[in-house]
Order: sequence, then C-alpha cells, then structure tokens
Amino acid sequence: MAIDRDKLRDRLDRATAHLDPPYAVVDLSAFDANADALVGRAAGKPVRIASKSVRVRELLTRALARPGWRGVMAFTLPEALWLARSGVSDDVLVAYPTADRRALAELAADPALADAVTLMVDDAGQLDLVDQVCPPDRRPPLRVCLELDASWRPLGGRVHVGVRRSPVHSAGAAGSLAAAVAGRQGFRLVGLMSYEAQIAGLGDAPPGQAVLGTAIRVTQRGSYRELLARRAAAVAAVREHADLEFVNGGGTGSVAATSADPAVTEVTAGSGLYGPTLFDAYRAWRPTPAAFFACAVVRRPGPGLATVLGGGWIASGPAADSRLPRPWLPAGLKLLGAEGAGEVQTPLAGDVATDLRIGDRVWFRHAKAGELCEHVNEVHLVDGDSVVATVPTYRGEGHAFL
Repeated sequence: MAIDRDKLRDRLDRATAHLDPPYAVVDLSAFDANADALVGRAAGKPVRIASKSVRVRELLTRALARPGWRGVMAFTLPEALWLARSGVSDDVLVAYPTADRRALAELAADPALADAVTLMVDDAGQLDLVDQVCPPDRRPPLRVCLELDASWRPLGGRVHVGVRRSPVHSAGAAGSLAAAVAGRQGFRLVGLMSYEAQIAGLGDAPPGQAVLGTAIRVTQRGSYRELLARRAAAVAAVREHADLEFVNGGGTGSVAATSADPAVTEVTAGSGLYGPTLFDAYRAWRPTPAAFFACAVVRRPGPGLATVLGGGWIASGPAADSRLPRPWLPAGLKLLGAEGAGEVQTPLAGDVATDLRIGDRVWFRHAKAGELCEHVNEVHLVDGDSVVATVPTYRGEGHAFL
C-alpha cells in the first residue's frame, strides 16, 4: 500500500506535539490492518502471536481479540508464566527450551499454569532437567512441544541453509524423541513446531541486489519443497506416539506459504504487526509500517546536515547495515557511513535536513519489531491525529526477560 509520508509525518507530529523525544508510537490503524492482513494470508488457520515481536501486553491482547488470532508464542518461560497469570492467554507456547530452574519450579507447582503453558524440547536432557527440579510424581504432567529443525541441508548435508536450532532434523529423529517423551512420567506431548527462518525471516528482494534476490528465491523454493515432505513425515512419526493438539510453523514472512502446508495446523506471526524495515525486502507481502520512534533535532552542523539526540537503537543479528534503524520521516534523510546511528547523537544527511529546525522530530523505523520496546518504558498509541492511550512495554512493567 502506498503511503503518503508527508501526511503521515504531519499526523504523527500533531498527535505527539505534547511529548518530548525520544519516544515510541504505534499507529493503531496500521497495526489493525496488518493483523487482519496476516489472518487473511493464513487462509483459515489460526495465527499464534509471537510475543517477542510485540513486547507490550496491551497490544498482545488487542491482536488476540481480533478474529483469527489464537494463543501466544513466548520467548522465555518466566515471560510465559507472567502472560498466563495476567490473563493475556491461557495458551502460551514457549518458543525455546529453558534451563530456568526457578521458573520450572513455579510451573510444576501450579496446575493452572501447567495447563496453560507448553515447554519446547529437542533433547531428552531438557526433560532430565525438569525432573531434577521437580520429580514427576510430585507435579502435574507438563505440556511439551517438540521442535523439528526446519533448515535445508542439500548436497547430502554438506550445505546448511537456515538457522542453527533443534538437533532434531529427520522424521526418524522426531519419532525417536516423541517415543522418549511419551514413555516418561510427568510429561504430555501436545505439539510439534518448526520455524523455517530461511523462508520466513529472509527477504527475497533485497534493495539494489537483484542477483542476490534471485538466488534467495531459488533457494527458498527448494527449501520449501524439501520441508513439505520432511515435515509431513515427521508429523506422522510423532503422531504414532502422541495425539498432537497442534503443528506450528512459519513466521511473518512465510504465513501464506506455511499455511498452505497440509501438515501445519497453525502459523505464527508477530513482526508483521509493527512492520519493521527488514520486511521492506519481501515481495509477497509488506506490512504497513506501524511502529516508529522519534528523536529531536539538537544540532545543525552545516548545510544538508541535522543531528538528533540518540537514535542508536540497533537490532540484533549480524552486524550489518540491515540492523540499523532507518530515518523515515521526513523522507530523504540517511545515516552517515562513518558514524551510523549513535547512542547519544546521530547525524543525518540529505537536502531535507537543511529545512529541519532545532526541536523538530525525525521519525525512525526499527530494523526488527519487538526490540524497539527494549528502549522505552511506554508506547504511545496513535489513532488518527491523537494519542488515545499510553501503555507500558515489558521494560516499563519492570521485566527484561532476555
């Protein structure tokens, strides 16, 4: 969807004229439109919200209240317990294995939490740790989900395409681990999850890199075909040992493709609600930018230059330009290669910089989604040209889960 950036800047400036930068906002009309678009792309399969990509309880609840959204994928067990206790959801899947003994003890001591939270496992040693914390005869059965590695390993495994996650790659390995879980007291195998990061988390149209884009698309097609067959075989192998409640897959960048897999019963998405810059490199669907942060102009070093206070809100991942925040409003500003985005000041270049005055706002977009919220205690929710609510982030509620 084409965006009139001048009108958007004017609207955000008017809505937040009473605030002093730096601060973050979420444009509710864009957020809601993205939520509905993701449901549409899921083609009837429920969408589980990735809390890591949101990190604001109010916005998690807002998305879950919309048709098509069901359940949360949390990123740590303490976070999952907090979300379940606070009523955000009674269906919280922890996306990564945990070694948090205190949180495991809390989970094992509360039957209601044990019914609401599902642990991720890919190794029998993770089950051993749970038993060390609380023996199986002294706890309710704990819900567990197996993670199937979704990376592609062509050429007989000599090439690895994707991220390094679960050691469970083959259908046989998934079936063996499922048998091990099913044979142990104190656990209940309820799900299988696989995250195809090389498809969901990698843009297939990097700006100015046509050859690379073609190579990425060819690789993604090959990976998708391989995963379709392997995931179906893994689900069948696991179902020999457990009556699965769900098979989860995908992320914002692959919602449509993953939902088309007959073996998958639900998809995950989260980043698409905010629309960070990494998703500008996708051809199939680009979310409407919904989350922004504002910094104030405090210097004018010379013609075509303006410096804002702060701005160095860098995203995780490989240390590359793609992880830098992007000055987006007004259009036409860019970072300086020699300085980038600085912790205390960020110089910006462009003809439009000459027109900026001391105190003017520059609006940035973060490279990734939820990490934006690690820099602010609250997010201002904008509807039209007004701030209609100010809500705390995880950080604002006193939580730093990672």
